[in-house]
Amino acid sequence: MSIERVKKYFSEYGMENRIREFDVSSATVELAAAALNCEPCRIAKTLSFMVDGSAILIVMAGDAKIDNPKYKAQFAAKAKMLAPEEAEALIGHAVGGVCPFGINEGVKVYLDSSLKRFETVFPACGSSNSAIELSIAELEKYSGNASWVDVCKGWQ
Repeated sequence: MSIERVKKYFSEYGMENRIREFDVSSATVELAAAALNCEPCRIAKTLSFMVDGSAILIVMAGDAKIDNPKYKAQFAAKAKMLAPEEAEALIGHAVGGVCPFGINEGVKVYLDSSLKRFETVFPACGSSNSAIELSIAELEKYSGNASWVDVCKGWQ
């Protein structure tokens, strides 16, 4: 199970006890915000895309949406999200629990600038009923972040 993979990943840093599991679904931004009793914008949603034949992840604020022209300028490709079955196979987590932790080898992670306005955010932890609160510095460190990008709109 994906959450076990994320727990194992965070146990290497002594942080597995910070993972929160809920009795309710946190599979969408709205559900996660309700489960955490926080603003939806503070949910760090992770979307999976295909670029040059490789899967990538973009972690963005819960109120952000992909801006196609910005995405194309950054990646020289049209934004094409992975299908749910592709995400699980290529990333290592099922849709609803996709996160940048404990992922398959070779998946590049990008953090969108929409996250920089927060002290802490809540990414999922590999299941549709989990999250962890991380500072932006911690998110940067533990996500294996390839680089910061500006590919979103709707949050300014």
